[in-house]
Amino acid sequence: MDDLELLVDLHRNAERQGPGGEDETRLSIRLSGLSGAKGLKIADIGCGTGASTFVLANALDASVTAVDFLPAFLGRLDIAAQRKGLGERVTTLAASMDSLPFEECSFDAIWSEGAIYNMGFENGIKAWRSFLKPEGILAVSDLTWLTCQRPSEVEQYWNQEYPEVDTASAKMAILEKHGYVPVGYFALPKRCWLDNYYRPMQERFASFLSRDRNTKSARAIVKAEENEIELYERFSAFFSYGYYVARKTAD
Repeated sequence: MDDLELLVDLHRNAERQGPGGEDETRLSIRLSGLSGAKGLKIADIGCGTGASTFVLANALDASVTAVDFLPAFLGRLDIAAQRKGLGERVTTLAASMDSLPFEECSFDAIWSEGAIYNMGFENGIKAWRSFLKPEGILAVSDLTWLTCQRPSEVEQYWNQEYPEVDTASAKMAILEKHGYVPVGYFALPKRCWLDNYYRPMQERFASFLSRDRNTKSARAIVKAEENEIELYERFSAFFSYGYYVARKTAD
């Protein structure tokens, strides 16, 4: 297996492929002002196995297009949607987030939890804006510095892994620059990282290594994940995912 196939194998049976929580998705919905609206069309980009997709489909009167470039994740999402009675409200689409087949002004809202880093925050919000209807809502979570100063070790690590990590005020300025009005922001709490993402992943390491015959590549992936977990445990006061909710302005 190559590294991508190994990562899919590690995460395919997980409820989440990144930090987050149902309560936090519901909070983003409240901030969006969409509660009570009828017949919404929503895209959930980088949906993974559907943790946020199902919250959106349950909380809103909406049809949700769940987008991911990994069919293995979408297959699990389809099965879960049927089991949850949401098959008629959730449609899956295998596509890259930087090459989406959507028409202009086709969605009332776009959600993307912990996935926009694949394009980069600025590229993502610029590219997706055209798919939103006038006054449409964008809700994304992205790696964010919680303080203006932080230890050099954590700063160097994340600047190397994701150069677009920045403070919330800087990311809101980027939203304003590209035609959005920020309407809400919050940082994900520690339980979204530890209880909902890292601890379940740690429990899968042994079976993952066994399935993949304890290969050097599999061990390297586990080591990288363990290093990131250890970094978070030491420096969680300095970074998290910031959740940004913004409204598309008039052209």
